[in-house]
Amino acid sequence: MKAALVIMAAGLGSRYGGNKQVDGVGPNGEILMEYSIFDAIRAGFTKIVFIIKPGMEEMMRRICGDYVACRTARDGSKVEVCYAVQDFSGVPDFYKVPPQREKPFGTGHAVLCARPYVKEPFCVINADDYYGVDAYRRIYEELLRLPEQGGAAMVGYLLENTVSERGTVSRGICRVENGHLLGVKEALKIRLDPDGNIADETEGVLPAATEVSMNFWGFEPSFFEELEKFFYDFLRYEAGDNIKAECMLPSLVGKLIDEGKLEVSVLRSADRWFGMTYHEDRQAVAQERQRLHDSGVYPGTLRN
Repeated sequence: MKAALVIMAAGLGSRYGGNKQVDGVGPNGEILMEYSIFDAIRAGFTKIVFIIKPGMEEMMRRICGDYVACRTARDGSKVEVCYAVQDFSGVPDFYKVPPQREKPFGTGHAVLCARPYVKEPFCVINADDYYGVDAYRRIYEELLRLPEQGGAAMVGYLLENTVSERGTVSRGICRVENGHLLGVKEALKIRLDPDGNIADETEGVLPAATEVSMNFWGFEPSFFEELEKFFYDFLRYEAGDNIKAECMLPSLVGKLIDEGKLEVSVLRSADRWFGMTYHEDRQAVAQERQRLHDSGVYPGTLRN
């Protein structure tokens, strides 16, 4: 089955102190996106779509896009590589972008920018997260089973495996029942306390085994229709002159679940999530990359 991996790579990584998506952490300078791409291709994905800022395409081609385009997918076809630019060019005429606004409109807007390149079932991920080999196998298999309308999937992770000792993080706190997502609530300042408790400024202490969303979603192409409606409504009724207003993908998922229009299967990965929210996280991520190469999970280099 043809399936696309859509990578949200346009973020600025402000808290990390640089462009975290292109910081090499593998033994040969591999970036986290290369591990995602490698795992996705061996799971069965046939297309890679990078969502990027204007001016990033040349850099992305040089770092990994060009060699990925020479790869062969599991079905024997050439891996297709596309570049979707997230900017204001696709914003409808009825909305006037505030002249002071510099950043685009969040993850919902980002995924919508990929619509011209995605005609098959697809998976959405963050560029700066490592999700593990098992996660791609599971979501690819789930995409095979999704109905063309009204079905989606999400890979969930344990909260205790996604916090940072360096500072606060934001996570989507999930309500799950019988393997299906009932809702996602954004907790924006989750911290790991010295006593080992995990707490959020608003929600208080959270169980370590709380299931969280790390923006690892699986959708059918029909999802774009709902996403476009949601984004247009966001521009009409919420964005206004607020230069920081964002249209977030989990918000739409939650809305569709509440309306009975979407059923989201929650998949549990056997692997641990790794990410680089802060610069100090880099060393631990690099050490884990080396361990995975040494143990044979990955070959000596991902770029052959």
